[in-house]
Amino acid sequence: MSTKKPEAKRRRLRGYLLAVPVLVVCGLFLSGCSRVSTQPDEVVLHYAGGMFEAIKFERCINPSSGATLLGPGDTGYSYPFGQRTFDFSGASDAESKPLSVVSKDNVEMTVSGVATFTLNTDCKTLQRFHEKIGLKFRAYYEEGESEGWRRMLNIYMRVPLDRAMDAASQEFEWRGLFNDPKVKQAWEARVGVLARQFIEETGGADYFCNQNYTGSGECGDISLTIQKPEPPEALVNALASEQAAKAENVAQTQRNAKVRTEIESIKDLVRVLGPQGAVLWQAIQKGQVSVVPIPQGSNLNITPQGR
Repeated sequence: MSTKKPEAKRRRLRGYLLAVPVLVVCGLFLSGCSRVSTQPDEVVLHYAGGMFEAIKFERCINPSSGATLLGPGDTGYSYPFGQRTFDFSGASDAESKPLSVVSKDNVEMTVSGVATFTLNTDCKTLQRFHEKIGLKFRAYYEEGESEGWRRMLNIYMRVPLDRAMDAASQEFEWRGLFNDPKVKQAWEARVGVLARQFIEETGGADYFCNQNYTGSGECGDISLTIQKPEPPEALVNALASEQAAKAENVAQTQRNAKVRTEIESIKDLVRVLGPQGAVLWQAIQKGQVSVVPIPQGSNLNITPQGR
């Protein structure tokens, strides 16, 4: 009995000593934990990984989620949820300057506008976007900002939009694009079809959806608001001069028609009243001769009016 008691005590002591490192490691792990809570316009991708495990995707943390515990070594990547824009108007805060297109008759024109869309936040789709594109450009938001997001849009939004507008513009002449509403409407419809096709081809999937997309259901198409293409100023001025000349020609034609009508009227007066009668009639009509009725049988001397 006395032999067994010391042996049991030694086993318990070894167990306590082995447990101490485990408790220390757990304490270190707990100190490395972090908490994430999302805003209404934010979705976070949670990746687990650390010193003793490979990095792997865990879950999506939806918008307006309360504090979520991330383990030691885990990482959260924030992406925008809800409506976003790609502005190519050239304004100071725009993502891009206006795009350049070439018309069917080889006139270079500029186009400004805005593409409105929603990032596809379906969890598996967003994971693919992050791993294929987001990581490469650092397109996720860090401390509320992301220069990488702007750089990503200039590749995956601007380039296919530019390509679509250029291809559509090759089907129309510049005059129609500039000042014919029906031509512009047809051009816009064509741009919309090509833009949807080229944006999906560039990204490899439906990563950019309609502005009303809510994270589930059909993705839909982005919305484009584009201004009419603007030709070089020299062509605009030439077109204005041409229109002014046409307006002057129309006015001159109307003046010539009026003169011809007056001439025909004079010819009719000469045929009826004779040359002197026609002159007298015109003078009376213009108020150059006063007609005074003379009572019958009265003696009246008429003195011509001085001019």
